[in-house]
Order: sequence, then structure tokens, then C-alpha cells
Amino acid sequence: MNKQNKTPEELQDGDFCKVTGGTHTGKSGTVHDIKTSKTGHLTITVKQADGVRFKTLAKNVTVEKN
Repeated sequence: MNKQNKTPEELQDGDFCKVTGGTHTGKSGTVHDIKTSKTGHLTITVKQADGVRFKTLAKNVTVEKN
């Protein structure tokens, strides 16, 4: 598996990511619903393999591509 450290601006729906900071550290899943908050930060929804979804900041994830 090749790890690609993308900047938050390069995230795309469907990318597999691992959370490396914040409340959800250590969790991983598929990126969905990329939005810019009122304060200008990129937020994403991550859907885990078991179907659980959570929101986190894009700066707190590392994208992993096969």
C-alpha cells in the first residue's frame, strides 16, 4: 500500500484515510462529504467499514491509496 500525504485541498470523495489527530485518532474509513466550514476549515465525513460515520477536520487525516 502506497501512502500519499495529500494536502486537504487534494482530498476526494472515496479516498481511504486514517485519522492521525484529534478526537478520532486511529480510526479509518472512506472520505465523504467534503465541505468548508464558516471559519474556512475543510471538514469531512469519514465512513468506517462497519458503517459508522463521523466528522473530522481534513488536516487531521492521512490519505492511503492502494
